[in-house]
Amino acid sequence: MNETTDTAAPADTAAITAAALALGDDALVLSHRLGEWAGNAPVLEEEVALANIALDLLGQARILLSLVGDEDELAYLREERAFRNAQLVEQPNGDFAHTIARQLYFSTYQRLLYGQLAAGDGPLSGLAAKAVKEVAYHQDHAEHWTLRLGDGTDESHTRMQHACDALWRYTGELFQPVEGLGVDHEAMRAAWLDSVTTVLERATLIVPSGPDTGAWRAGAGRQGLHTESFGRMLAEMQHLHRSHPGATW
Repeated sequence: MNETTDTAAPADTAAITAAALALGDDALVLSHRLGEWAGNAPVLEEEVALANIALDLLGQARILLSLVGDEDELAYLREERAFRNAQLVEQPNGDFAHTIARQLYFSTYQRLLYGQLAAGDGPLSGLAAKAVKEVAYHQDHAEHWTLRLGDGTDESHTRMQHACDALWRYTGELFQPVEGLGVDHEAMRAAWLDSVTTVLERATLIVPSGPDTGAWRAGAGRQGLHTESFGRMLAEMQHLHRSHPGATW
């Protein structure tokens, strides 16, 4: 009995660590991307809204990464291949439509994920119960702008359609199983597709090609393989800390 318990515990701990690292990196990287809009958002109201979403995500990242180790070291001293975020969240902001499409795809996924985790009794259920309320706002914000841009002018419609098409291929990775999460990824994918399809159709946008066409391609961010833009973003994010090791502020 004791031998079984002793061998199971490290495996459970490793699974929880893997899950916390993946979700923490998702939140950290997207928080930084949204923070890049500071001083550049199209209107003042969006300056505040995007900053608030970024801070929510940063708060999630800090809690999750603290379950793994020192949050500052994990954020600022890891090499690119050690990050486990999905490739979707690391995609450049592009124009405002790209930022909104990225947020729509990710916040819809995150709300479904945290909803499942909050309903359970696992080690991440407490965080999920709090975070799902924040993510509900993130999703609502993204849906509002998707409708506004998609069903707006010809120019805004074209840009929003292009953004949805360009980012769609990164969404498949969100539903690849992550060790330690223990959620129904297939049910999440079906619910995600229903939700996103409803929003895009209301916005007079064409839903991009689905998984059966080969366009739904999962990336390998969870395995530490990232897109070219991520390395540049990471260098910027880590520059100050690496330039002044051990400094306090």
